[in-house]
Amino acid sequence: MVYQPPAGARDLLPLDVAQKRWIEDRLQQVFHRWGYHRIITSTLERLDTLMAGGAIQRSTVIQLQEADDENLGLRPELTASIARAAVTRMAGSTHPLRLYYNANVFRRAQEGNHSRQQEFYQSGVELVGASGLLADAEILLLLRDCLYSLGLQQWSLVLGEAGLTRSLLAGFPMAVRNQVRRAIAHIDRVTLETMPLSAQLRDQALLLLDLRGHPADVLQRVASLKLDGYQQRTLDNLKALIDLIQTTPPPTAHSLHSPPPLILDLSLIRTFDYYTGVVFEVVSTSEAGQQVLGQGGRYDQLLGLYHPQGQTYPGIGFSLQIEHLHQTLLPTGQLPQQTPSSDWLVVPEDAQSYPAALAYAQTLRDSDAPLRVELDLGKRTTAEIHDYAHHRRIAQIAWVKADGKAVIETVNQ
Repeated sequence: MVYQPPAGARDLLPLDVAQKRWIEDRLQQVFHRWGYHRIITSTLERLDTLMAGGAIQRSTVIQLQEADDENLGLRPELTASIARAAVTRMAGSTHPLRLYYNANVFRRAQEGNHSRQQEFYQSGVELVGASGLLADAEILLLLRDCLYSLGLQQWSLVLGEAGLTRSLLAGFPMAVRNQVRRAIAHIDRVTLETMPLSAQLRDQALLLLDLRGHPADVLQRVASLKLDGYQQRTLDNLKALIDLIQTTPPPTAHSLHSPPPLILDLSLIRTFDYYTGVVFEVVSTSEAGQQVLGQGGRYDQLLGLYHPQGQTYPGIGFSLQIEHLHQTLLPTGQLPQQTPSSDWLVVPEDAQSYPAALAYAQTLRDSDAPLRVELDLGKRTTAEIHDYAHHRRIAQIAWVKADGKAVIETVNQ
């Protein structure tokens, strides 16, 4: 029997890990520059935490056997877990909380999903306890800085407004509202055209489906609708946000980059239904097609689900999909093409030289420069040792004698 990882999971080999770390390290540097601190939450959570008050479907959660009469599951995303930690473990902390994570998440493969992948890696941030124009702009500009730091060129930001879209759907009867919402989320024009709706409601549904394009054009189309006070204020705030992020220059290091296209899409509806304000996706374009690299949004009611007295705080964040970033970056040649090589191979001359070889290797490791030092474990000829050093791209060999003296050999690669 050949043992393999379970369906939907995979092993990351050393080169995979080196490339993944290259991405994560660059993102982490950006998070630090913006004042964010890393948080690590439990992989295992109570099911009611993971479902976020019904915003996350139970069918997406990989559930485990009950323990002490508790329903447990693996986290399908990080926002709910961080929201839970923010109002319990971090209660009393000064707001805003600027938190980031590098972590794996787990989602049950849905029917029709050809990849069957169930484990994913994400990097992301959560800005807890802050609302308003500047908080929204910070997250979007931080996201832009992250993508610039990876050297990505062909990508666009798709921006929506969950509260505005939800209010525009409020005119549909409850019996069909969720079906209309799902059809819009999946850009399913056929379903909308064949649903049992009045001509007026069908036209409104199709209008919502088509509220996507250049921000000025979409804003003008929405402004022509009969809006109530909430909708008008939300539209004004959305316009102010777009103006702010479009007029804010990128970091000096990326000043030569042309600004990424901004697409306003009021049909953008996220799978996790806890968003209350701006929502967004980052989409890359290549010869292979489009790929969603990340997504996020504002969730101003989520934290109240976990607070003992129901007190809520505003929040906004995003997650970047490491696998998708990896696929996008791989053809560019930016990612490491091989694992890091060792600097030294320390070889004891014989059994009596073991203590001296171990001490010599430790001396090298203790030097101020960060060195990778391997110890030859014996039972190889001189030719085999040279062959090993060549294939592992080791720069120098130290042949150590019992008295501690070493003969240094530079390996020609």
